[in-house]
Amino acid sequence: MPVLHNRVSNEELRERMLAETEPRTTISFYKYFTIEQPQATRDALYQLFLSLNVFGRVYLAHEGINAQISVPESRVDAFREALYAFHPAFNNLRLNIALEDDGKSFWVLRMKVRERIVADGIDDPTFDASDVGEYLKAADVNAMLDDPSAVFIDMRNHYEYEVGHFEDALEIPADTFREQLPKAVDMMQDDKDKKIVMYCTGGIRCEKASAWMRHNGFKNVYHIEGGIIEYARRAREQGLPVRFVGKNFVFDGRMGERISDDVIAHCHQCGTPCDSHTNCKNDGCHLLFIQCPACAEKFSGCCSEVCREELVLSPEEQRRRRAGRENGNKIFNKSRGMLNTTLGIPDPEK
Repeated sequence: MPVLHNRVSNEELRERMLAETEPRTTISFYKYFTIEQPQATRDALYQLFLSLNVFGRVYLAHEGINAQISVPESRVDAFREALYAFHPAFNNLRLNIALEDDGKSFWVLRMKVRERIVADGIDDPTFDASDVGEYLKAADVNAMLDDPSAVFIDMRNHYEYEVGHFEDALEIPADTFREQLPKAVDMMQDDKDKKIVMYCTGGIRCEKASAWMRHNGFKNVYHIEGGIIEYARRAREQGLPVRFVGKNFVFDGRMGERISDDVIAHCHQCGTPCDSHTNCKNDGCHLLFIQCPACAEKFSGCCSEVCREELVLSPEEQRRRRAGRENGNKIFNKSRGMLNTTLGIPDPEK
């Protein structure tokens, strides 16, 4: 029986990845379709991806698949062919290729079966996730941005919106996707006749959100095909103005892709213009926040003086201070200050 999960430490795996000489390509993809046996599908895909030296994070559920991966450059074509042949639903599946890629996005393959590939909180048996809004390509997006009857809704979290978004897009004041869905419906109740354009990083959240809006009686619903990643890529290829302003937050080790030169966020410690996310270097904190180079030096990569002081203590003293303290990893959030999450880099399904 082949090993169907990783048994090597993260530290060793990261060192192996950094020692690689062949460039890697970062790819994301998703597909809503019915998977009758998610665990069996997961095991077969795991072996396939492992054979091609694929790293990354992959979620499967009865409703489909969501993946962010990196593939050795020489094996991208082989990966594409193998994926397309794996299941009819994958045939000619759109693969979002990273806009900025240092090849260091992942260093281990993690593949999990979950209840949903996007945690939506929907408990309505009449909801049809396949009844989605109309796809918009890059030129269509730009036309909609100039249409006074169109409203753009950002279906990402605050820390994503903070560093980059489309011009005049609405931010939904919620911490998770499951909280955003009902709020989006409430926010647009008085504008049901308007054209509603939903977008997210790679398309997976806004596609489901568009179906939810249609389920709640909205007729003129659209979503950007392939999300921000595909929009920016196609706009550049076609010589179109790129109307996304700032940086696109991504859910891997890079934490962001530069779309425009605009820096619209600020260092959370000193307020200087900055849009570089980092995790607090204190293992007992790991707060995700924005930090400028000067504050990174001043605080040794930590989010506060307290964490900086704790960072230099002996492991024994650090453990003593953390005993009984709730050390859930956190992300900065405008509405709450800090929010516990399960990962240092937030989970894309949130």
